[in-house]
Formats: sequence, C-alpha cells, structure tokens
Amino acid sequence: MLKKRLLISLTFKEGVLFRTKKFSPDYRYTKNFIDLWNADEIILIDVSEQGKKLNNDFLNVIKFFIENCHLPITVGGGVSSIEDARKIFDLGVEKIIMNSSTYENPKITSDLISSFGSSSIIQSLDFEKTVEDQYIIKINNGKKQIKYSTDEYLDFILSLNIGEILINSIDNDGGLMGFDINLINRYSKKIDVPIIVQGGGGNWNHFYEVLKLDNISAACTQNIYHFTEASLKSAKKFLISKNIKVRYDN
Repeated sequence: MLKKRLLISLTFKEGVLFRTKKFSPDYRYTKNFIDLWNADEIILIDVSEQGKKLNNDFLNVIKFFIENCHLPITVGGGVSSIEDARKIFDLGVEKIIMNSSTYENPKITSDLISSFGSSSIIQSLDFEKTVEDQYIIKINNGKKQIKYSTDEYLDFILSLNIGEILINSIDNDGGLMGFDINLINRYSKKIDVPIIVQGGGGNWNHFYEVLKLDNISAACTQNIYHFTEASLKSAKKFLISKNIKVRYDN
C-alpha cells in the first residue's frame, strides 16, 4: 500500500499569503511561519484579481518556494496555455492544478496532458452543498456554478485521463470542523485515480477519518497553526498510531 500524504495548501492574492474561509481571503500571513520541511508536498494557489492570467507576483512566489524548500511543489491558478505551464515547470514545479480553465476550454487541459503527461496534471473540483443536501460544482474561486450536473462533469473530467483529483469543500473551507465525509464518500467511489481532499481539517482525527479510506491518497491542511514542525510531526505520529502509513523522518 502506498503511503498517505499530508499536504500544505497555501493561497496567494497579488503575491500575499492569505488564510481563506469559504473561499474568501480573510487573514493575511507571512511565508516565514511555514514549515518547509515536514510536509510531504506543498500546493500554491493563486486567487489574484489580475485576471485569469499567470502573473509575475505569483511567479515570484513560486520561485521563493523552489529556492527555500526541497519538497514537491504543485501550482494552480492562472494557467491558460502550454506556455504558462512550461514557465511553471521550468522553475522546478512537479504538478499543475487545473480548475476553471478545464471547464471554459477543455482543450487546454487535454493539451497539457498530451505535452507533460497525466501524472503532472491535477484537476481541482470545488463542491458546494445545496439546501437539498445535493452537491454542485463551482468555478472562478467558487463564484460561478457550472451548467452540468455533478455526475456529468465528473465523468467528463475522468475522460480526460487526469492524473489526480482534488476534492474541495467550499462550505467547510477554513471552518476547522472536519472534512465533508458525505461529499467524499459520495464521489470518491466514482474516481479511479489518486484523490486529494481539502476543506475543513481542524484536528488530526479529521485527517485520520479521511486517510483511513482506501481511495484517498492525501489530505490538505490550509490553516497556519498546523504549519509548524512540531504540529506536522505530531500529526504523523498520530496517524501512525492509528495504523495509517505515512512518510515519517525522525
């Protein structure tokens, strides 16, 4: 069995690191407080309002992390062409996350997979619960609902030969009350590629509850108080005590 992964997900707006709550930046942080060594991977997401283009502020953020940590780095936000992707991969990034661009122009994602391989491309899906306890998918940082049903769009995404899927809960984002297990159980069974979950992790038992599921390969934390060396090591010790296989360096 492959070891489960703990990921740090960081959100940037105009080059500044923010915590988010329900997909809205609500607290500004500094990169100096991040443990760059004990996570398994780092995800960098750009939610800037400078249009949907890759911008220099975010490229500088990527360069900072490439130069200051030796972890696999995944990047999302503003990738709308092969040229954008090449700029990012040339910096040393391992994977790119696609989201809105796939919906608006699926050929971009297909071309990225053809050029760089499916293992280099992750598709992020942002789910929101309706009053009827159903789930819809939104794009543009949770602002716009797609016109397809959730099942239709998920089938389409899987038909692209995506390497990984990131399941994100808009409702639980930043709430610290736990991952949406109902959402994860409902849709993860339809997915036959590695799955990352994000949105709501507030204590280590929350991470255990999703990582014990066979089809979940990784869980993200976004909250800054988790990002110290002691807390990440503590998380892995806790998961090991629950018989979850994780990478752990003494």
